[in-house]
Amino acid sequence: MTVAALILAAGRSSRMGDANKLLADLNGAPIVARVAEAALASRARPVVAVTGHEAAKVRAALAGFAIEVAHNPDYALGMSTSLKAGIAALRAKSVAGALVLLGDMPRVTAATIDALIAAFEQSGGRAICVPEAGGQRGNPVLWPHDLFGGMSALSGDKGARDLLARYADRIVRVPASSAEIFADVDTPDDLARARDGL
Repeated sequence: MTVAALILAAGRSSRMGDANKLLADLNGAPIVARVAEAALASRARPVVAVTGHEAAKVRAALAGFAIEVAHNPDYALGMSTSLKAGIAALRAKSVAGALVLLGDMPRVTAATIDALIAAFEQSGGRAICVPEAGGQRGNPVLWPHDLFGGMSALSGDKGARDLLARYADRIVRVPASSAEIFADVDTPDDLARARDGL
């Protein structure tokens, strides 16, 4: 089963001050490049990065990676617009599902991505596969193709939480490490913790 990876890399990083958190150095590479490395080390293909804020700089940080880039001109309107741009980039491709990676979560591993894909395959490509630690759901989330229409209809900055609630009966939880599925980089303190953890 072919599963694409969408890296959402369009946000404005407002809690990081003037700096774009996706471009912050994380032990020798930009945060967004660490996410791309994990995606490319997994079974997910194609890998598509959705850019928005400082798109040229994010694209430069991803230069040399075998990934596609989709630009979201409406990134300021919220995460849902990046999901829409990513899903639109997959329209012409034959994929059974899409794994949505957040560009500010550099500790997610290829092993976790592959475990989500394996669970998705076991469901016959019908499940919404989410990583779980300590009874809590985290990211990334793998969405089946038949829900792409619902993802494209989202609005605002909530991401796909409403869809998760609507299709709760289709969720399959996959055990994962809390350090990787909850640890995003929103503040300078988060960045310091991420540097210590990698």
